Amino acid sequence: MGQKVHPFGFRLGIIQGWSSIWYAKKNYADLLHEDLKLRDYIKKRLYHTGVARIDIERAGRKTKAHIHTSRPGLVIGQRGAEVDKLRFELEQLCGHEMMINIHEVLSPELSAVLVAESIAQQLERRMSFRRVMKKSVQNTMRLGAKGIRIRVAGRLNGAEIARAEQSREGSVPLHTLRANVDYGTATSRTTYGCIGVKVWIYHGDVMPGERVTTVGGERPAGEQRAPRGERSRGDRSHGDRSHGDRRDG
Repeated sequence: MGQKVHPFGFRLGIIQGWSSIWYAKKNYADLLHEDLKLRDYIKKRLYHTGVARIDIERAGRKTKAHIHTSRPGLVIGQRGAEVDKLRFELEQLCGHEMMINIHEVLSPELSAVLVAESIAQQLERRMSFRRVMKKSVQNTMRLGAKGIRIRVAGRLNGAEIARAEQSREGSVPLHTLRANVDYGTATSRTTYGCIGVKVWIYHGDVMPGERVTTVGGERPAGEQRAPRGERSRGDRSHGDRSHGDRRDG
């Protein structure tokens, strides 16, 4: 029986930072479930914008959500209208003040989550899984990745018996702690059943004392923190981005 280790959990605290940045003594379980609820809602609401990662920071009663997306213009909307609407919905969901920080993922082909979701969407459109995997591998390696591994499992091409197929190029060191390995999963819901997609992308080694802080070569696209009905200084359209705050981890 194979022994599997999650690439993020294995490197957590060494080169990978936490995606939930807060500390709690008494109401830890409530805040944890609130984080899960916020992530699920944001992911479903903004799935079409290519959300690669959602980080959540807490300080007192204030919560800040960092959304890493490949299409920040769709998230922010015209003069910040869409992000205002999203913030209002999240405040209704969690019951306290929310702030939203948008980060642009410059290279979606270097984000494992976005590559996995792209493959899943193409499989739903009845494209050949071998062709899709080969094209994804070529696009990722062309943009400078050191290695990539893709695994799809299920009723591939509508076959009666489910099986798993994988494609890989370059090196993907699974047990090297300093190796920056991005990992993402997605589910393709086809007419003949679900197909699972897993993607590992190796970006190179991270030196001691450094941490992985970006997803696919990202940059801040704007921050939203004004009260409802007022435009935030950081909320701008896709073509006019402000520089939001960067943080460690």
